[in-house]
Order: sequence, then structure tokens, then C-alpha cells
Amino acid sequence: MILSGKAPRERKLAVASGGAGLEAHVRAELLTMLANDEDAMVKEKAQNALLSVPFETFMSAVRQQNMARSLYEYASDHLSGQPGMADAMANNPTCPQDIVARVAAHLSSDTIQGLIDELDRLTMERVLVEALGSAATLTVEQRRTIEELQRETDAKSIEAAMGDVEPDVQKRVTLLQKLTGMRVVERCQLALKGNREERMVLIRDSNKMVQRAVLQSPRLTDQEVEGFASMAILTDEVLRLIAKNRKFAKNYVVAKNLCNNPKSPIDISLHLLPRLTPQDLKNLVGNKNVPETLRMTATKLQRTRKELKRG
Repeated sequence: MILSGKAPRERKLAVASGGAGLEAHVRAELLTMLANDEDAMVKEKAQNALLSVPFETFMSAVRQQNMARSLYEYASDHLSGQPGMADAMANNPTCPQDIVARVAAHLSSDTIQGLIDELDRLTMERVLVEALGSAATLTVEQRRTIEELQRETDAKSIEAAMGDVEPDVQKRVTLLQKLTGMRVVERCQLALKGNREERMVLIRDSNKMVQRAVLQSPRLTDQEVEGFASMAILTDEVLRLIAKNRKFAKNYVVAKNLCNNPKSPIDISLHLLPRLTPQDLKNLVGNKNVPETLRMTATKLQRTRKELKRG
């Protein structure tokens, strides 16, 4: 009843005094709500009671999902500097993003990396990206990533990418206006949740984080990834991300296309080479667009297979 705001005064006072028979983490949550109650006596008793709640109880409470906002606010205002508290809040997907932003200065580099890996959550609130930029625990690579998310939009690169994808002039103009008006974090959100046409443009985006968001989209199809794997206009970093994704790499067409893509990193192509069928291996040997090292290795593999077959 307290959560709904309809609890009688006696019930509120019982919670504040510890006589309501509640689990410790639930009582801690309710106390943070009652600390702002309109009833002066309830408010005072709750505020005093909060001072005696053990830190471990608050740690347990902030790890629970879908707790009252007042709990997270109290923890951010009074406890975020304590070891582990900020990380516990950030690792809870139901903790409001603006509150995670408040405690960003206290986050460990491991927790920051977890947020970076979860692009959908990270880019949902621009304030979180901005707050992470000032975190003292950022690694060099993490700082580059945050800076990438804060870069200005490169309208020319978006326009160039669109020309390759959308032949309809009117549709191209409409989409161009939409994308150039977006910040990087907004384009990441579109890459994650948009349609196929938008993904086809955004995979060519000059911003690495936008490209990564496309590959994390739950709407991305196998056919799209197969197409990406064959695109020589994509950066070697994007092609490496495709190759390192277990789901994508299991797709034979993706593996074949990566081997035949002249922009694929040579170590990736060499690793995938043994998976090719005899016919595809033969085609690769004749592909003069790929590095000579790859073709020579493919030729040796052909020879080895023939010898094993004879023997």
C-alpha cells in the first residue's frame, strides 16, 4: 500500500519503526519513499531510520529489479562513493539511466565496459554517454569509444552512403534529412531498431559505434549479414566484428563472402579458409582481388586436400 501511496499513517510509522515484519531490502526501499512523506512525523522517523540501515542492505536493495526510484536516488545521493554501490546500480538494467549518469564518476572500468557492450541501453540516454566521458576509470579504448559517440554528424558520408542504397531521389532526400538531424546516439538507436533500408545506410556510417549498433540489431537478418560480408566498402573493423560474432560466423555464406572480400583482414580470411568447399576454394584461387598470400594458401590447401583424397 505504501508503494501506491494509500497506506494509513499507522502502517507508515510501523515501517519506520521496524515493526512491519518486512524483508530488510523492502523496508529500505519503503523508507526512502517515506523520507519524503507529507506527514512530518512519518518523514522524520523514516529519515532517522535510514541512518541505521546497514550498507549491505542497500546493496541488496539496489540489485533488485523494478524498485522505487526513490531508492536509487537515495543511493546515488548518499552512498554512491561507497565501494561497489555505483557498479551495483549500473549493473541493474531497471535502474533509471539518468541516475546511473549521476554515479558515473564512481564506476569501475569493468562496469563501464559492460555499458559500452550494451549499446541499446547506453545510447538510450545521451546524458549517460556525457557523464561517462568524465569518469576517471575510463581506459584509453573506452575513452575513444565515448568520444566516438559524441562526435558530430558527418553529413557528407551519410549522403554518400545513401546514394549506394536508395535509388529513389525523394526517399533519399527524406532519409538524408532524418539522419543528418540525428546525433550519434540517436543513429545508434535507429540502427538497433530501424528498418532494413536504414540499416543498409547506417552500416556505411563513418561512425564505428553506429556500425556496431547495426550488427547488434535484433531485427538484422542472415541475408543482410551475408550482404555486409561481401561489401568491400566496409571498414576492416566492421568485417572483423562480423567474423568474431559466433552466430554470423556459423553461416557458411558469411564465411565464404568474407574470404572473397578484399577488405577482410588477412588473419580472418586465413582462419575461415579451411571451411570452404572445393569449388569455392577453386573460385578463391582465381580471385585476383584478394591478397596474394590468401590465394597461395588456398592453392596449398587445394593440393593438400587432393593428396589426402588420393592417399
